[in-house]
Amino acid sequence: MAKLVSKVYGDALFETAMEKDRMDVIYEEVVSLVPILEGNPELMALLNNPRIVKEERASIIHQVFDGRVEEELMGFLAVVVEKDRQNDLLPIFAYFIQRVKEFKRIGTVSVSSAVELSEDQKTRLQEKLLAITDYVMLETDYQVEPALIGGMVIRIGDRVVDSSIRTRLYEMKKELSQLQMA
Repeated sequence: MAKLVSKVYGDALFETAMEKDRMDVIYEEVVSLVPILEGNPELMALLNNPRIVKEERASIIHQVFDGRVEEELMGFLAVVVEKDRQNDLLPIFAYFIQRVKEFKRIGTVSVSSAVELSEDQKTRLQEKLLAITDYVMLETDYQVEPALIGGMVIRIGDRVVDSSIRTRLYEMKKELSQLQMA
């Protein structure tokens, strides 16, 4: 149910941003709102308090965000509260952010390597990934995992490219264990 709610409301926000030609501005504001909402559990608890009527919740939303976010986003927040879906704001925003990234062909990549990659290596890797994918831009997160021993693991969406020595050793171990001694 939560995924359906996120999709319905996220699509509505996306369509509004498209129709009003405010995609970039609304996207940036939503990206900025996520850490604010995550960092203020008191605000979320207040908005989800069953003792507070919808009108008061709407008033709280207006007091906190009016004049600080775009009119379209303010209206969206008001509708979410009016429909009693404020508890779904973070999943809705996550869905919206992902939808905008897909629309703009921005890929999210996670790269784990045994050692820190140099800037030149990072640049070459990004160029190679852009060449073999449909993305025009990549948001890349680099992590160092010494347990990989060597090589790297690259995750793009649901695809994984694992060229680590750890995985190669594991596969060799599996193959050797399957050999039968005569």
